[in-house]
Amino acid sequence: MASTEIAVGIDKVVKRYGPVTALHGVSMDIRENEFFTLLGPSGCGKTTLLRCIAGFEDVTEGVIRLKGGDITGLPPHKRPVNTVFQQYALFPHMTVIENVMFGLLRSGWSKPEAVARADQVLQLVQLGDFAARRPAQLSGGQQQRVALARALAPRPQVLLLDEPLSALDLKLRQAVRMELKALQRETGIAFIFVTHDQEEALTMSDRIAVMSEGRVQQIGTPREIYETPLNRFVADFIGETNLLDVDVRSVDNGMAAISLPGGHCFTCPAAAVVQSGKGHLSVRPERISLCAQGSGDLDATVEGQVYLGTDIHLQVRLADSERMTVRLQNSETTAVPETGAAVGLKLEAGAARLLAD
Repeated sequence: MASTEIAVGIDKVVKRYGPVTALHGVSMDIRENEFFTLLGPSGCGKTTLLRCIAGFEDVTEGVIRLKGGDITGLPPHKRPVNTVFQQYALFPHMTVIENVMFGLLRSGWSKPEAVARADQVLQLVQLGDFAARRPAQLSGGQQQRVALARALAPRPQVLLLDEPLSALDLKLRQAVRMELKALQRETGIAFIFVTHDQEEALTMSDRIAVMSEGRVQQIGTPREIYETPLNRFVADFIGETNLLDVDVRSVDNGMAAISLPGGHCFTCPAAAVVQSGKGHLSVRPERISLCAQGSGDLDATVEGQVYLGTDIHLQVRLADSERMTVRLQNSETTAVPETGAAVGLKLEAGAARLLAD
C-alpha cells in the first residue's frame, strides 16, 4: 500500500523547446511506495516529464522536489533516482553480474560490496542462477530483469521506467507486468512508470496521471480513471466507451438532466466541470444489456458484430442515427441477435456519465 508521504513533488513545471511548449504547468505529488503511471499518447509529454525528474532535461519553469528537497537544478548523477529505458543497453561483453556491478564500481563501491549487492538484487529479480551468463544468452524478459536489477542496485529513492516492456511480445509483457508490480511492493520505493498502453496502466498502477498535449487531464486510481473520467479525452483514451452528443438541460448537485438528439431524456451523474449546454454522454459497452425493443432505456437496430473470443462486440444504431457498441460475454447461453434486428438497450444504474470536452 502506498504511503501518504510524498516521494516526488512536481510543482507547476513548464518545459519549452524554443517556441514549442512540451509541458504546461504540470503539478502532481507522487507518494512513497507507490506505483505511479504517466499515461498518454505519443507526444503528450509523459517521457519529457520523466526526463525532467531524472535530470536529463532542464526545467524551464517550476520546481521538482524529492523527499521535500529541491532537486530542480541538480545534474542527473547527483539525483538519488535511477532510470530503466526502453532499450536496456546491457554491455554484451560483460556477464549479468558484471553488468549489475558496473555502476556500483563506478560510484566507488568496493568490489566485495558490489558483488554482494549485485547478487542480492539478482536474487530479487529471480536471476541468481544466471549471474555468469552474457546478455546474448538471455531472453528478452530476462534482459529486462537484468536492467531492473542494475537500476535497483544503488538503492535509488525513486525508480523511473520509460516504457521498459515495449520490446517484449504480448504474453511475456503480460507476465512481466505482475513481476514488476511485485518487485515494487518488495522494494518499498516509488516507481514512476511511463506507458501509452492503457491495459498496462490499469493492471499495474496504484494511481495514474492521464496526460494530453503537455497537460494533466486527470489523476486517480485505475478504478476512478475508468469509472469516473472527468472529460471526453480520458473516457475515450482509457478502454472503450460510447460517446454520445447530448443537450444538457441542467446540472444540480452532481446530477445532470440531459436529452439525446432523438428526444429521449433522463438523469445521470455528471463530472464536476460540466455545465448546462452541450455535453458528451459516456457509456461503457460492458455496462449495457439487451432487452426487448421498447422495454429498455433506448431502442436500436443491430448493424453487425465483431467476434473477439472472450466477448462479442455488437454494433447498433439508435433511432437518431447515433452508433453504439454493446459488449456481450461469450457464452453458450449468450443470445446474439441477427443483423437488422430491433433491440432495446438497458443501461446499468450509474453507467451513463456526462462529461466535459
